[in-house]
Amino acid sequence: MSSSALTFVVNPVLGSVGRLQSTCRPYFWNLTSGELLKSVLNMDFATLNALDYDDFVNIFGNVVEKCPIITAAVWSKRPFAGLADLEAAIHEFIDALPESGKEGILRCHPDLAGRELQSGTLTQESREEQARAGLDALNSAEVSRMTRLNLDYKARFGFPFVICARMNDKATILRQLSERVQNERQVERARGIEEVKRICHLRLQGLVLTDVPNKL
Repeated sequence: MSSSALTFVVNPVLGSVGRLQSTCRPYFWNLTSGELLKSVLNMDFATLNALDYDDFVNIFGNVVEKCPIITAAVWSKRPFAGLADLEAAIHEFIDALPESGKEGILRCHPDLAGRELQSGTLTQESREEQARAGLDALNSAEVSRMTRLNLDYKARFGFPFVICARMNDKATILRQLSERVQNERQVERARGIEEVKRICHLRLQGLVLTDVPNKL
């Protein structure tokens, strides 16, 4: 993809939360249950840096939930020296967004223990993360409480509650949700983006080797 074409893709994101959300579509997560993801797990950075645009976006397009536009934007910044370098490029893109754009990223995340989990329509990454936290095994009282808190949170802030499920269990998640719903909007927007970055870090670690030096 040419730099002008990439600019055309990226620039609308910076100015409109609606456009950001419109780009948060499944690019590759239907493929992750097949051979594509199996063939690229734990690639080294030499392999990563050699990927063309389409392969890079297909493989890394869901490290930020349903936001392959972010991956598309950082592809042109290759070569990456390592995981920290790739993460820094992703963080730079996110941090440069207006507040509405950051909220758009948060809105791409599903409710925890919500309808998508029950219906089996989560991305593979989200499904595995929620299951690891025990959110697929809540009792009826826990489901009722989680549903009520999710609704209260979205009514207050206009975006869903985001937390790195792999770093927390269901009890901690419920406690955090009940506490964070009391915060101010700007505090929760910033906290949600911090959690997005934690989720991204763990997803990247599952895709690339972090202990092999890269020769640029």
